[in-house]
Parts: sequence; structure tokens; C-alpha cells
Amino acid sequence: MLKEMEEYARENRVPIMLPDGIDYLCNYIKEHNIKRILEIGSAIGYSAIRMALVNDDINIVTIEKDEVRYNEAVKNIHKFNLDDRITIILNDALNTNIDGEFDLIFIDASKGNNINFFKKYSVNLRSCGIIVTDNLFFHGLVKDESLIKTKNQRGIVRKIKEFITFLDNNTEFTTEYIAVGDGIAISRRK
Repeated sequence: MLKEMEEYARENRVPIMLPDGIDYLCNYIKEHNIKRILEIGSAIGYSAIRMALVNDDINIVTIEKDEVRYNEAVKNIHKFNLDDRITIILNDALNTNIDGEFDLIFIDASKGNNINFFKKYSVNLRSCGIIVTDNLFFHGLVKDESLIKTKNQRGIVRKIKEFITFLDNNTEFTTEYIAVGDGIAISRRK
């Protein structure tokens, strides 16, 4: 069923994590015994499902604002019988308030709002928790701006660079950059 989801994502141009990125994240979750996860940006539920499959006692809250993707995610979560462990919310993450604390917050949504997501949801992070952010390479465009073809891409690259600067200058968190998938950041409280 995971292969079917990957094919659906490819055919419908739905961005999901690259294979080595999601593998790295799932291994990290397993090695660090992470149990409660908040995901910003469900898309079709692929990464939430992959993370939930790491261990039977993992619970995930995930937020998606696109109704078509939300409905596809609900279907996929149900196919994997994960309705009791993955709670999906249809709403804009910037307009959603979440109660409780999480071991891991995974940001994989609108790149232009990474700083806003980070600031808004870091209050929901347990003291020893981490924030993981995906797509810091943005298909190689962040490192090699000569590859940029559109004004939209240029704007996204600028926002990602602003986010990296925000992480580098953050006095509350320390961040490690991992060159897997499309580039991920792992931020821990100091």
C-alpha cells in the first residue's frame, strides 16, 4: 500500500518525503523512542503513516489545509487501520491551536511559513524534544541558485534561506543539518 501511495503522489504531483529522508526520520524515531508526534503538513498521510508504523505506541496529530489532500490522507490512514493513532485536522496550521506536548514536531508544509510554524508550535515541544524541518535543499535550488527557473522558486529559496538564518541565530535551539532526502534540519532546545 505504501508503493501505491508513492505512485499516487508521483502521478498527482503531491510532494512527499524522499525515500532516504523518510527512512532517516523513521530510524531516528525508533532510536530515540519517540512516542508523540505533531506533523505540520499531512499531504496524503504518507509520512504520518510511515512514522506510525515504526512502533505500535506512537501517536500522531497531523494538520493539512488542502481538502483534497486531507480526504486522501483520511482514506490512506483508514486503509492502514491507523485511525486510532493518527488524528488528522483539516485546517491551516497557522490558525490551529493544539494542546499537549510532543516528543517530535515535524514541519513539512508551506516553506514560506517555516519560521511561523516553528515559533507557533515550539511551545508544544517537550523539554527534550526535537523539531524536524524538511526540504531545506529545495531540490538543490538553495545551494545553486543558477538552477532557479521561476519567480515563485526564487521566493521559496529566499524564504528557506531566511529560515536557515533564523535557525542559525536562534538562542533557544541548536540545529544540526542532515544531508538526506531534500535536506532536513533537527533542532533541539539548548
